[in-house]
Amino acid sequence: LAVNCLDRHVEKSPNRVALIWERDEPGTAVHVTYRELLDLTCRLANTLKKYGIQKGDKVAIYMPVSPLSVAAMLACARIGAVHTVVFAGFSAESLAGRIMDSGCKAVITYNQGVRGGRIIELKTTVDEAVKNCPSVKHVFVAQRTDSKVQMTDRDVPLEEEMAKAASECAPESMDSEDMLFMLYTSGSTGKPKGIVHTQAGYLLYAAVTHKYVFDYQQGDVFGCVADIGWITGHSYVVYGPLCNGATSVLFESTPVYPDPGRYWEVVQRLKINQFYGAPTAIRLLLNYGEEWVKKYDRSSLKTLGSVGEPINHEAWQWFYHVVGEGRCTLVDTWWQTETGGICIAPRPSEEKAEIVPAMAMRPFFGIVPVLMDENGKVIEGNDVSGALCIAQPWPGMARTIYGDNQRFVDSYFKAYPGYYFTGDGAYRTKNGYYQITGRMDDVINISGHRLGTAEIEDAMADHPDVPETAVIGFPHKIKGEGAFAFIVLKEQTAHADRVKEELKTIVASKIAKYAVPDHILVVKRLPKTRSGKIMRRLLRKVVTEQSSNMGDVTTLDDPSVIKEILDAYQKYKEKSSS
Repeated sequence: LAVNCLDRHVEKSPNRVALIWERDEPGTAVHVTYRELLDLTCRLANTLKKYGIQKGDKVAIYMPVSPLSVAAMLACARIGAVHTVVFAGFSAESLAGRIMDSGCKAVITYNQGVRGGRIIELKTTVDEAVKNCPSVKHVFVAQRTDSKVQMTDRDVPLEEEMAKAASECAPESMDSEDMLFMLYTSGSTGKPKGIVHTQAGYLLYAAVTHKYVFDYQQGDVFGCVADIGWITGHSYVVYGPLCNGATSVLFESTPVYPDPGRYWEVVQRLKINQFYGAPTAIRLLLNYGEEWVKKYDRSSLKTLGSVGEPINHEAWQWFYHVVGEGRCTLVDTWWQTETGGICIAPRPSEEKAEIVPAMAMRPFFGIVPVLMDENGKVIEGNDVSGALCIAQPWPGMARTIYGDNQRFVDSYFKAYPGYYFTGDGAYRTKNGYYQITGRMDDVINISGHRLGTAEIEDAMADHPDVPETAVIGFPHKIKGEGAFAFIVLKEQTAHADRVKEELKTIVASKIAKYAVPDHILVVKRLPKTRSGKIMRRLLRKVVTEQSSNMGDVTTLDDPSVIKEILDAYQKYKEKSSS
């Protein structure tokens, strides 16, 4: 794998640019050639080996996107170690949970991160996390800033060690089904699950989808602005582009730093040909108006891509007409951490085939989507909706959940035996195209980040004054969805507002800042069935103001609870708007 991403290209064209690191500080891009990236990777790989990391060992990477973090991923692959990249916005507790679940022997991090002009304390977070992780023998610390951080016996200064290391490292020989990486993702229940991807199938699928969905041509500059902490960064910042010998942009900043023209200034300066980003960023930028886009030359752009959640019509039109000037192909791509790469997208297709706005449309080579009804039967014909499943295996699919294959089977293959169940619902149009309609379980999508509502509930349940919570998703203008929490307080609790603030702090420290609910509503009790199951469906109706059509409430233990909650919601709304 490492050979396919590096050595192969170094032999033919060592001076081709592999990575362009667009650092947080505008205008300070760093170009890294394939030869330089191979050198970095080998030195890092030899450093890991020196400190006892062997084939099959797990290594956590807690770093923002940079040439060094890409080299860390490739170095693990080169020596047969398994990397698990943890998004550098996650809390110490989230990081520790992932380290413990996977049994990491080492963590690779930076002293600090830089994003949107702010400093992020990475080493401090790692120190906090590894206190409870006996499996971690070493923490490799690179320098992103000049700031000195406290170093202990366990800590290894990464660049100093790499400078001493040899610049050649023979790649470990790997089986096609050996583990390449794990990546944690949220499910509808309990703790995040470590999705396992293997060597050959994953790399093949990432490379082929990168080439055909985006029509990537040799010499193009591919700009995927995702973080490497997500699957999009793995497949379309690192593995897919590098396997194809592409030039891949690493974007460290935010869409609005130092101003809302940042993306388009970068497109102009780096002459980006394919731009792949998230609908949540497009919705954010659309609010700032067109002048920030039109200020910059976007004539290099050929293909635009959207990922992370279904894109809404307004965002699609703005992206297509304003950013792409109506001349770029816009691909709305549907896929998941579990699928390894893009499964449904408007391209590849026949030349000039129609693209319907805000629709993923066409299955990729070898992907056989089916829609299922409530009784587990395949729905035939067009103009129909159902549960989206995939009928045949494909090279990029996840192989298991680390340490819990039963959960893997239960999550994806039990609901519809013989099919992979995506967890999403979809509509097949009259013309046979696919439109994704959203999750069918208690999973929400906040700014493209997938989050089980159960995770937020579990975090809030730690508050001594909050015996019960229920969290649901609600439509949010920028984020796509936001979290809305209903909480029950203990009887003697006087300071409801203080408790709300404490809950927000708990969620930020247990999960991440993006998981903090936008709204917290105190209610006397939650709507439950006689067997004690919370009916979140009814809470959704309250928040989306469809209370006139509550559907069947006969299964409720006490139907009068609905009026209580509606009254509380109305009061909350009036108070908020005043």
